[in-house]
Amino acid sequence: MKILITGIAGFVGSTLAHTLLASREGLEIVGIDNFIRPGSETNRLALRAAGVALHHADLRNPSDLEPLPPVDFVVDAAANPSVLAGVDGRSSSRQLLEHNLWGTVNLLEYCKTHRAGLLLLSTSRVYGIEPLASLPVVEEAGAFAPDPSAPLPPGLSAEGVAESFSTGAPISLYGSSKLASEALALEYGHTFGFPVWVNRCGVLAGAGQFGRADQGIFSFWLHSLLRQRPLKYIGFGGTGLQTRDALHPTDLAPLLLKQMAATPTTELPSILNLGGGRAQAMSLAQLTRWGAERFGLTPTVEADLTPRPFDIPWMVMDSALAQRTWGWQPQTPLPAILEEIALHAESHPHWLELSAP
Repeated sequence: MKILITGIAGFVGSTLAHTLLASREGLEIVGIDNFIRPGSETNRLALRAAGVALHHADLRNPSDLEPLPPVDFVVDAAANPSVLAGVDGRSSSRQLLEHNLWGTVNLLEYCKTHRAGLLLLSTSRVYGIEPLASLPVVEEAGAFAPDPSAPLPPGLSAEGVAESFSTGAPISLYGSSKLASEALALEYGHTFGFPVWVNRCGVLAGAGQFGRADQGIFSFWLHSLLRQRPLKYIGFGGTGLQTRDALHPTDLAPLLLKQMAATPTTELPSILNLGGGRAQAMSLAQLTRWGAERFGLTPTVEADLTPRPFDIPWMVMDSALAQRTWGWQPQTPLPAILEEIALHAESHPHWLELSAP
């Protein structure tokens, strides 16, 4: 079986490439990347050494896809993954859509031509911001959690956000670009007869993740703590109680392989939430304490009461549907993810300068 992975030089793409090759004999992986993200060059040699056929290509350019060989499946891990994309001054709204939406269209045309199945890695950010931002929360052991005494919005429970949660606007320009990509992917698959699976991922984390707060908060925070860089608890009273769950990208591989082997039916959901869940959720304040103990230091984190666009107090993915239908659940516990990042931070003293200049 031949697989094309887009964004293969990124953290998720490269991790999946190595994990898939180690998980199944006989796989052949073709990878494309435009190498514009700082840090992506660091993965090139290891991918080639693993036998990946690496191509320099930009999904925004249809002609870049024309020389690619036919494959059986595409894993789309290419995107601008920042919820602040298009509004933070680093990229324009047009650039965001060129990356995340027009790039998807070009990739779908490739899938149509070669009848290749598509596994689209989407995001928890397709869910509505207003009901999440106004979620009634309480503090539990230094982290926010849904208030059990208050009514919760449909599709949300103490276990997390389910697939039935609202995707109504506003969801950010980034979220809307991914939601539109999901809709187009499913429509193309239905119209032109190739399988499409949409996997909405929570916060993916692990060693080698590029060190930007808006793309890899666990990695950014621990690298910054060790280097004693200035850190801020932004919004929510400056307490750092805002909470996310973490998932290691290696845990995606078993499900992706199952999806590649399956035939889409009405019994198998085409859209899934995949996250660490409540057991692997942690607040920034808890992450700070963990890092301080691990590195043996006393960090100082400034309180910034200014709210930031699109911030929400609690976002945990409920992956019960994936467990019921595919028998999937995370395998890498949160302490192991954090320790992996800590070891990487200790052995890569200039990682932040390299991956997030």
